[in-house]
Amino acid sequence: MTTQGTHTFEDLVAEGAAVPTDGWDFSWFEGRATEARPSWGYARSLAVRLTQATASLDLQTGGGEVLAFALDQAAAPLLAAATEGWPPNVAKATTLLRPHGIVVVATPEDAPLPFADATFDLVSSRHPVEPQWAEIARVLQPGGTYFGQHVGPRSVFELVEHFLGPQPPEQSSDRHPDRERAAAEAAGLEIVDLRAERLRIEFHDIAAVVHFLRKVVWMVPGFTVEQYEPQLRSLHERMESEGPFVAHSSRHLVEARKPTKLS
Repeated sequence: MTTQGTHTFEDLVAEGAAVPTDGWDFSWFEGRATEARPSWGYARSLAVRLTQATASLDLQTGGGEVLAFALDQAAAPLLAAATEGWPPNVAKATTLLRPHGIVVVATPEDAPLPFADATFDLVSSRHPVEPQWAEIARVLQPGGTYFGQHVGPRSVFELVEHFLGPQPPEQSSDRHPDRERAAAEAAGLEIVDLRAERLRIEFHDIAAVVHFLRKVVWMVPGFTVEQYEPQLRSLHERMESEGPFVAHSSRHLVEARKPTKLS
């Protein structure tokens, strides 16, 4: 079921522009957009690792939704923290994660982590803006694990290029799994598992596109409805005549271990 064709372009754009964008709860998209999920089931896999950890840190936790989902299936370690840089998300994550015993620390994404060396045996992150491999390695205990799901190269570029035109291949090369492997290894970590998938996304109306670009701000930097009205209108007309707009997300799973120090 979609709303396409039942409201005017102006109505749909206004609706997409009015939805709050804090946190990483994507339930508003139900019936308006769909995205296939990676086969590895990140949140469920994280829950298993949390049950085995004694001290955990979740980086760039957003509104805490993914970590909270994992903790609904597993108790938090005795020492558990999360970081987030965007103030509205800090407040949301604090409210959501406090009942689980998680301390949320407000810190910029590119700042050194405010924790002592070798504090955690599990560091996790879902969709970090850019992994700080040296800092991850520093706060991990010897033998500790980093477990993350990252956004890969050219993710949802069909939509990006509709608004920005053709993008050079190097535009998202920093997100390539092979480059991240090299960066993690350069920081002293050993890659245990690295898997990548491309997954189908469908946008069923222009309201979903507007909300998505307002929420995932790095897709079309500086996006506003006013600036991109011609592209929005042409995409709306295309969806009315052809059906859902199809794009593909790029995801990879990364599991890395900090070597145990030699005696």
